[in-house]
Amino acid sequence: MNSENRVVTKEEQQKAYNEYVKEVTPVHSTALNMLWAFLVGGAICTFGQFVTDSLLGFGIGEKDALGYTSLILILISAVTTGLGWYAKLAKYAGAGAVVPITGFANSVASSAIEFKKEGWVFGVGCRIFQIAGPVILYGIVTSWILGLAYWVIMLLR
Repeated sequence: MNSENRVVTKEEQQKAYNEYVKEVTPVHSTALNMLWAFLVGGAICTFGQFVTDSLLGFGIGEKDALGYTSLILILISAVTTGLGWYAKLAKYAGAGAVVPITGFANSVASSAIEFKKEGWVFGVGCRIFQIAGPVILYGIVTSWILGLAYWVIMLLR
């Protein structure tokens, strides 16, 4: 009951709640979010290509250059996560910051940072792959199943 001793109906409560939600929910532009994701994701990938081309220019073999590029992108992602910069980038870039290798490194590093306060063994050691663990697990299981299916198909040929 309110101050006028009138019973507030469920419909009125729901309407008031919906108006409150509209008031406090930030409005996002899908087109702008997509543009930022495209630009930032593209910039990360372009930087990766630049690193690869630079390494190839120094005479490093293609296979090694690709490996070093992955390591450099992982290192940069982990360091920027530790400095708190990756979260700021992801705020604006959205899905663009989840370019597979840098996004994966960010998820592992952020888990380690978050749980460091629980100690090295039970915090970092046990929880470092909390977010990335399912990706690793399902990636391995899926590749195993697909490999088995491929093997069976080759046997039946």
